[in-house]
Amino acid sequence: MVEPATAKIAYWHLWADDRGATHQTRCELTSFELQSMGGKAAAQWNDCLLSGEATLLFAVLPVGWIGEWHTNPKPQWISVVSGRWFVESTDGIRVEMGQGDLAFGGDQNAAPDAQGRVGHRSGAIGSEPCALMIVQLDPAVWSGTRPGTFK
Repeated sequence: MVEPATAKIAYWHLWADDRGATHQTRCELTSFELQSMGGKAAAQWNDCLLSGEATLLFAVLPVGWIGEWHTNPKPQWISVVSGRWFVESTDGIRVEMGQGDLAFGGDQNAAPDAQGRVGHRSGAIGSEPCALMIVQLDPAVWSGTRPGTFK
């Protein structure tokens, strides 16, 4: 059995500061509770971040795909299903992620920097497409979310 102190999931949080520059911060989900999903299912560690309306979509980035500087269309959780991709923020940080990695795209408040870059740049890495699962959240509630919001 996993002890509460070790029930955690790491993720990258892409966010915009008060000047509109974007950054990536490594965070952890840590507010897990031992509970059953119902019926005769054994208890497991769950961290219910939110409930309500969301959009679930899957994307496949072709080999060599590059998404030049842009912001996430909505606050969104992104999980790599297969392949690899990168996300580069305007502070120069480039994070590479692979299967099972998790990120939160919350750069909707980004502003152009001196070079005209806004938000982030992303792309597929390697010789195979990168498949992503994306859960988009309500921008009226989740835009501007900073690291540490999700526990």
